[in-house]
Amino acid sequence: MSERHAVVADNVFDGVSLRRDAAVVVEGDVILAVVGKGELPSTMRTEALPPGAWLAPGFIDIQVNGGGDVLLNDQPSPEGIRAIVRAHRRFGTTAMMPTLISDTREKMAAAIDAVQAGMADEPGVIGLHLEGPFLSRGKPGVHDPAMLRQPDDADRALLTARRKGALLVTLAPEEVSDAFVKDLVRAGARVALGHSMATYAQTRAAMAAGLTGFTHLFNAMRPLTARDPGPIAAALESKNACYGLIVDGVHVDPAVLRLALRGAGRPILVTDAMPPVGGERPGFRLYGNDIEVRDGRCQRSDGTLAGSALTMAQAVRNCVQMLGVPLTDALRFAAAHPADFLGVSDRLGRLWPKHRADMVAFEPDTVNVLSTWVAGGKASELRDAA
Repeated sequence: MSERHAVVADNVFDGVSLRRDAAVVVEGDVILAVVGKGELPSTMRTEALPPGAWLAPGFIDIQVNGGGDVLLNDQPSPEGIRAIVRAHRRFGTTAMMPTLISDTREKMAAAIDAVQAGMADEPGVIGLHLEGPFLSRGKPGVHDPAMLRQPDDADRALLTARRKGALLVTLAPEEVSDAFVKDLVRAGARVALGHSMATYAQTRAAMAAGLTGFTHLFNAMRPLTARDPGPIAAALESKNACYGLIVDGVHVDPAVLRLALRGAGRPILVTDAMPPVGGERPGFRLYGNDIEVRDGRCQRSDGTLAGSALTMAQAVRNCVQMLGVPLTDALRFAAAHPADFLGVSDRLGRLWPKHRADMVAFEPDTVNVLSTWVAGGKASELRDAA
């Protein structure tokens, strides 16, 4: 049996409550308890964080296209996925969904197989996000229009097959039937609206069929207007909706993001990250096009945004400094909310007993990551990681 040990911090946020002078007790890959520092046995091995540091649930990123100079579309393999996971871990991400941008059915199958294989020895991988290819040609963003299509029986069979881990499918409701959405949900997948020109009525119909997510809200979807509320109004008015927000100051204006935080649904911080995150090269290629990072923007030569160079630590910090959100709320958006959305809140997203010991230690003013732990194992000891 693994030795019990404790990580002690001046501030421990368990996903719901903030505790002062507390400790997280871990055995193996599981949290046993969160207790006051003074309650620890004198014989227990402890690690004390620097004065003022916070300990919180590790970040869960449900939209990660790449990292460490690797794009999932180019390397849909266990090795490619491990490189992406390692690149993001130093920024506090302890669980993620590698994300495949619209591609062929063969590439989708390869990504599914790679994630299934990767989950066997990489606890940081909790599933796969397929962003497309069932998207609107009217809102392709950087997705290759030649890859966009409507699903057929082979797609249905591929996406409803038995599998380990979570599956998130981003689609445009107007391009698929409500029956297709129902089939995905019945098979255990989460379905999100994205890259869509769906009307408000079409969105509500898809939500009735089981759609609960909205991928990078505001971006690449029908805009909200006075007489055409579209998917944005449907997302913000529903208590059951979860919507991803890219808080980088580029994808959505901070004023609009602040309005979104007043919605009835649950915000989720996502990075939509591309290969330069944690990598050494300033650019990459996507669908044969050169993508450059300029002033924090990943963009094609025509100015089209192509994901981001954002990290989860930066997203949390921006949420606080750019949007005026309390740090505890930003941490919920980065861990508890995505865990709830994916249906894994019984084991991830909170520092509670019987939950996996995924933790991040950081400096509260800057959200500079000090250390991360994945399944009880310490993954890094880095400063100024954000």
